[in-house]
Amino acid sequence: MSKKLFFILCAGGAVLSFNVAASAALVPSIASAFSIPQFAAGKIIWLYMLPYGLSALFYGPLVRAYGTKKIEITCLSVFSCVNLAAALSSSFGRLCLCRVLAGVTGASVTPLAIIMISRRVPKEKRGGYIGLFFSSTFVSSMIGVFLSGVLPWRWVFFIPAAAGFMLLFPLSFSLPEEFPNRERFRMQYITALKYRRVAGVCLYIAAISLLYHGVQQWLGVYFSSVLSRGQLEISFLMTLSGISGIPGEAAGGRFADYAGRRKAAGTGVLLMAAGLFLLVLRPGAWLLSISMFIWGFGWAFNHAGVSTLLSDLPSSVLNEAASLNSSLRFLSGGAGVLAGSFLLRRSFTAGFVVFGIALAVFVLLSGKLLKEKQKERGFLLDQALK
Repeated sequence: MSKKLFFILCAGGAVLSFNVAASAALVPSIASAFSIPQFAAGKIIWLYMLPYGLSALFYGPLVRAYGTKKIEITCLSVFSCVNLAAALSSSFGRLCLCRVLAGVTGASVTPLAIIMISRRVPKEKRGGYIGLFFSSTFVSSMIGVFLSGVLPWRWVFFIPAAAGFMLLFPLSFSLPEEFPNRERFRMQYITALKYRRVAGVCLYIAAISLLYHGVQQWLGVYFSSVLSRGQLEISFLMTLSGISGIPGEAAGGRFADYAGRRKAAGTGVLLMAAGLFLLVLRPGAWLLSISMFIWGFGWAFNHAGVSTLLSDLPSSVLNEAASLNSSLRFLSGGAGVLAGSFLLRRSFTAGFVVFGIALAVFVLLSGKLLKEKQKERGFLLDQALK
């Protein structure tokens, strides 16, 4: 893969990711701006995540049928427009509608990146590329969260709108049509899920995403309502979690190449559990910062390991698997936000304990989900899908 093409993929991921995490940090400010409760304002999180998850199911098959360039240019154009509309929203309802449309169009970026890296990068180097791609998304997310503490909330939507419009020009000239021999549009999810490793990875992704987002998307409310932190400090803590994801993605990808995809995934979950149990102690400033660093690093480490494993799947199920990855992360993540709301509005301490124990147990039970069955060879599956 050329450096120019990889840079464009990373830039697309950065535009998509700029305000995803920042939205959680902005919940208190948006609630104040529209004079609504914080838990009501929190719906901007799952109103983005659930449409993203549903729409992602279409992009792998769409890319196979129509090629990469047309799909990505269309999606980035609409994504930029709705972010601009979100920045100009005069009511909370309009802001919610914009977040729905942003989720629908933003869902194209990650499946495309995984597919292109899988097809253009040797297996022994994919972890490094996957890690760097997602590191770029963490850098963008970190910048977005930091700026959410120093800029008016509307600018967190203006910035990705402008960046998206500027990216359209190099995208239109540099992004290749990845699949010149296009097929008719068809979705082969049932067939793909018959491959046990695909099914196992999907269950794994759904579970870890539910547990992560059940905590992550309510941390801003926890810092504000329980620890009485101001918006600037909230944004700093959320930024710190994003900063830790940058080395976490890079290290997780390298570790996946060196020690194996499953070990990278399991190590990341253990780190997440450790960071969460530190939060239960309601720590002071230094320990709170350490807990957020460990939490974010562990999530990114796990994410890189699982994403690299996805890129190793047979080409016949790669498009469906890449779409399922994005879909399940956001659908299950949205469900996690709702589950977190149910648990954490009653008691943040008890809720954190429940999620922490669930993460620890998950490490013990999840190994078989990522294990490849010897009888399931890629070439046999290729023949079955022809």
